[in-house]
Amino acid sequence: MKQFADLFTQLDQTTKTLKKLEALVSYFEVASDQDKLWAIALLTGKRPRRTVRTSLLREWAAEAADLPYWLFEESYHVVGDLGETMALLHPNQTSNQDESLTYWMTQILDLEQMDDQQKKIQIMDTWDSMNQMERFVFNKLISGGFRIGVSQKLLVRALAKYLKADENKVAHRLMGDWSPLINNFHDLLHAPDRADNLSRPYPFFLAYALDKEVEELGPVDDWFAEYKWDGIRGQVIVREENLYVWSRGEELVTDKFPEYEPLRHALPSGTVIDGEILPWKDDKPLTFNVLQTRIGRKNVTAGILKKAPVVMVVYDLLEWQGEDLREKPLQERRALLEQMLQDYPVKKILKLSELVDGQNWSGLAEARENARQLLSEGIMLKRKSSTYQVGRKKGDWWKWKVDPLTIDSVMIYAMRGHGRRANLYTDYTFAVWDGDDLVPFTKAYSGLTDEEIRKVDNYVKKNTIDRFGPVRSVKPEHVFEIAFEGIQRSTRHKSGVALRFPRISRWRQDKKIKEANSLNDLHQLLKVYETSGAD
Repeated sequence: MKQFADLFTQLDQTTKTLKKLEALVSYFEVASDQDKLWAIALLTGKRPRRTVRTSLLREWAAEAADLPYWLFEESYHVVGDLGETMALLHPNQTSNQDESLTYWMTQILDLEQMDDQQKKIQIMDTWDSMNQMERFVFNKLISGGFRIGVSQKLLVRALAKYLKADENKVAHRLMGDWSPLINNFHDLLHAPDRADNLSRPYPFFLAYALDKEVEELGPVDDWFAEYKWDGIRGQVIVREENLYVWSRGEELVTDKFPEYEPLRHALPSGTVIDGEILPWKDDKPLTFNVLQTRIGRKNVTAGILKKAPVVMVVYDLLEWQGEDLREKPLQERRALLEQMLQDYPVKKILKLSELVDGQNWSGLAEARENARQLLSEGIMLKRKSSTYQVGRKKGDWWKWKVDPLTIDSVMIYAMRGHGRRANLYTDYTFAVWDGDDLVPFTKAYSGLTDEEIRKVDNYVKKNTIDRFGPVRSVKPEHVFEIAFEGIQRSTRHKSGVALRFPRISRWRQDKKIKEANSLNDLHQLLKVYETSGAD
């Protein structure tokens, strides 16, 4: 644990990629194999589920610090991080632990079988045995809040450097359903034939948002253009008559989408397809809201299957008859994909991603402007000669999204942020006019500069009308432009609508609050959105 706490400190105290890389490589050189495995899991988001309620941790930390609970809570609001607050307020350690990260992860998992009193004794003894940084890391692990600024790409790079291995092969090894409780370091990263090799997906190739004039990409004939769909990115894998469906978040979702089951026998072994899981009916896509009715459900009933049927819109073939195609140019992979859909009876399940016909960039720009009418988010541009790479790489794949929808609204509530922004009011609720009343319709917390956040925070503190727990009602004086990707009906919201990906686009200090939009404007926008093909 001392080694891992030291790694955490080094990673947390720098924003420089090379220093983070050096810290990771140095850790891998000294840590035990099982500790390496746990570190990889924690840094890639494979955190164990929380085994102790945070409300109990707060009570025990206040007791250990000999503080009244209200003072502990005030300290928490000032610090902004529960794990750090508990570590800072705890008295000096009374003993010294020298156990491994693996030991402490096992202890954390074992807490699930204990009653609250046993958990309390175990945790308070642990706190006493650790220094402040070790205690902080332990608190982050036990509270389920362990996060640190290390991308999977950087972790892969560090592992590849330590192992003297190819980065793409390391990235592929880390894909799939593995756990430090089941796997070991050698099997995960060295063994030639892993037991779960059949199910392992490929690392996804991700596109960058287009950040230049589209004409700068060169001749339009060098590019494939496709519609960008708002679904769940996934891979369908068929190997030895086994079917696996993976989401981009590395979640195995085969059971969630029984529509794909016929592919198990319909496609040859050694087939891996990349595409978008989409709700689909009457030969057209439905809104993401329809797909949400299936996400998170333990059981997919016949009623849900009928209400929200899915297909996969496919746009890449990564493996065919056991051959890895990723190094072949996209143009070849696309041709093989088209031939596969011709030769095998899968067209009701797999829909070929339509190429957008554009004689020139102006024609594609016009198609992009009309994309929302098809429930598309815009255009994907893919270089015909591109290989299928790992992660987000600039140059070959671009997403050219439509401009977001916008609405002018009035800020009426504010709430403190989290972490380093716990002392600032950064989470806001916005309203539109319904006659003479302001009706809340969305929340947003991103889009302002640090300077603007400080100004809004100062305004909130000086113009609070009422308080509701952590929420402050403020005098309605400021207009903000809210940008969003989609709009849908909602019975859960007073306004009757819900927005997709709302964020603050601009602080409209040039507008008075009476110039903000109305609820009727929102509903008119909803009608336009629905008539574009949603229902």
